[in-house]
Amino acid sequence: MFDKGEYLVEVLPFLKKFFGKIIVIKYGGSAMVDDDLKNNFCKDIVLLKYVGINPVIVHGGGAEIGSILEKLNIKTEFHNGLRITDEETMDVVVMVLAGKVNKEIVLRINSLGGKSVGLSGVDDNIIEAKKMLLNDVDLGFVGDVERVNPEVIIHLVDAGYIPVISPIGVDKKNGKRYNINADNVVSAISSSLKAEKLIFLTDTDGVLDSNKQLISSIKLSDIDHLIENGTVFGGMIPKLLSAKSAIKAGVNKVHIINGKKVHSILEEILTTSGIGTEIVGDDLL
Repeated sequence: MFDKGEYLVEVLPFLKKFFGKIIVIKYGGSAMVDDDLKNNFCKDIVLLKYVGINPVIVHGGGAEIGSILEKLNIKTEFHNGLRITDEETMDVVVMVLAGKVNKEIVLRINSLGGKSVGLSGVDDNIIEAKKMLLNDVDLGFVGDVERVNPEVIIHLVDAGYIPVISPIGVDKKNGKRYNINADNVVSAISSSLKAEKLIFLTDTDGVLDSNKQLISSIKLSDIDHLIENGTVFGGMIPKLLSAKSAIKAGVNKVHIINGKKVHSILEEILTTSGIGTEIVGDDLL
């Protein structure tokens, strides 16, 4: 029989440990598509804020962008997983990410009793960007993070708000906006905030080994080897590289968890066992 008292006893030390700390969450995958998962995600975020933990959300939205581009009959091309973004496509990216997707998340959080504010990296130059340069192709308005200015995020957190940030950056020199991979953005933002944790919501249980079994913990020094030997491939590569950058910049731990599991964020943060894969510095294992 489930013992609620025992569960609360387990939770209390974690509430104390993470009280007042910032936890940055990359919101993506099925958790952004399924309506029930959307609501449960937002409930968990509101609960974390109520108990004194400070969530900061960075979201993706590639599927939504693709859907709108198709409706507008705008052709989409990709290069190594990156959307080639001309000026017309960039207008749609901004409309979808900074508008539709961002405000839907904010609306859900606020309707559940939270206090949320939606931002893009353009606001107050939060994300300063530069054009991504490749030798073999021009990606158009696709950028790399050059610098994060976290002052507005910190002010909002301190004032009791939950920031929700879309991954659009700005080049202050030429006033151009850039579409940036959300994994790279969340790593840079968590680093600038010296977050206690960075959590990636994905559609898998975490990082899997060659036998498709979950790897519960990964040391920083193991990441390159896992990529080189093919254990990690596809969309998990940028997440691990982003985790590596974040930990090197001072983030305590990074977690890759399954966003399709209800309350997975709470289970990761507030229980002894946790779920998914944790990535830590070599000195912590």
